[in-house]
Amino acid sequence: MTKGELIAGMSGAIGPKSRWSYALTMPVFLMFFNYLMVGPGFVSSWKTFLGCTLMNGFLLTVTFAIQSKINDNIARRYPKLDQTLRRIFVSIAAHAGLSGIFLLLIAWLYIGFGLFGSALTIPRILTIYLINMGAIMLVMGIQESINAIGRWKHHEVNRERLMKENVNGQLESLKAQVSPHFLFNTLNSLSTLIAEDPQKAEQFVDEMARVYRYLLQTNHASLDNSDLSQLTTLQKELSFIESYGHLLKTRYGDGMKLYVHVEKHLLNRRILPLTLQLLVENAVKHNVIRASRPLTIFILSTQEGNLMVRNNLQKKTLTAGAENLESTGVGLVNIITKYKILNEHQKHISQPVVESNHEFFTVTLPLIA
Repeated sequence: MTKGELIAGMSGAIGPKSRWSYALTMPVFLMFFNYLMVGPGFVSSWKTFLGCTLMNGFLLTVTFAIQSKINDNIARRYPKLDQTLRRIFVSIAAHAGLSGIFLLLIAWLYIGFGLFGSALTIPRILTIYLINMGAIMLVMGIQESINAIGRWKHHEVNRERLMKENVNGQLESLKAQVSPHFLFNTLNSLSTLIAEDPQKAEQFVDEMARVYRYLLQTNHASLDNSDLSQLTTLQKELSFIESYGHLLKTRYGDGMKLYVHVEKHLLNRRILPLTLQLLVENAVKHNVIRASRPLTIFILSTQEGNLMVRNNLQKKTLTAGAENLESTGVGLVNIITKYKILNEHQKHISQPVVESNHEFFTVTLPLIA
C-alpha cells in the first residue's frame, strides 16, 4: 500500500463530524503528547520538534481513524436504546485494547530505541494509559448522554406524529360516515325497508348501530391514546366490516358484493382500526356500482399470514356524480403513513403493498402478532 492509498483509506474511515473533531483537537493534543513522550526537550531543536511531531502526528492520526471506524461499527451494531449498556461495554473493551496496543508501540519506539532523547519510562506509560482510559470513558459518557437525549426527542416527535395521524385518520373516517350524503342515503334505504320489509329494516338498524358504535369507540380511543395500544384485533375489525358491508349491500343491492375469508388462526392478529373500512370506502367511492356491473370486494388471508383487500377496477369518470367529489384521497395515504410510523417503533413490521392493473386494485396489509 502506498502512502497515498493509506491517507485515502484513513480519510474514508473518518466521518465528517469526526474530521471536525480531529481538526479542532489534534493540534493541541499533539503538542501535549510530544511533551509526555520527549519532555521539555522536544522544543530544544527544530529537528527534534519536527521529527517527533511528524511521527506522533502520524501514529495519533492512524489511531484516531481506527477509533472512529470502531465507534461507527459499534453504533450500527447496537443502535437501540435498550442496547446502551452493551454498546458502552463493547466500546470500552475495544478502546482499552486499542489504547494498549498503541502505547505498547510507543513504548517500543521511545524506550527501545531512545528516540529524540526521550526519558519515557514504563510507569509513565501506565499512567498515560489510565489517563487515556479515563478520558475515553468521560467522552463516551457525554456522547451517550447526548445520543440518549436525541433518541428521546426523536421518540417524542414520532409519538406526537403517530397521535396526529391516528386522530386525523379516525376523524376523516367518522366525518365520511356522518356526512350528509352518506347519512341521507343510509336513512333513505332504511325508509324504503320500513315500508317494504320491517324485519329487514330492524336488522338494518342493528347493523347501523354497530357501525356507528364502533366508529365512535375507535375515535374516542385514538384521542385518549398516543401509543400503539390502540391496535385492534382482526376479528373485531372483520366484525365491524361485516356490519358496514351490510349497509352498503342494502343500499346498492346486487351492485355490491363483499367476500371475506380469513384463516381462524389469524383472527387474533392485530391491525390498525378502521383500516379495512377506509379501503372498502375508497373502492365504493372510486368505482361504478351497478347490478349489471357489480363491484366485488375480497378480503382474504394470504399464505404469508398477511391480509389482502382486492376489488375489481371499474373507475368512475370525473362527472360520475357528487359522491366521487366527496373523496378526500387521504385514506390510503393515511394507512401507509401510520404503518411507516409503526415501523419506526417496531422494526420488524413490514409495510402495506399497493398493486393496480387494468383488472384489480389490491392492497396487502401486514398483520401484527
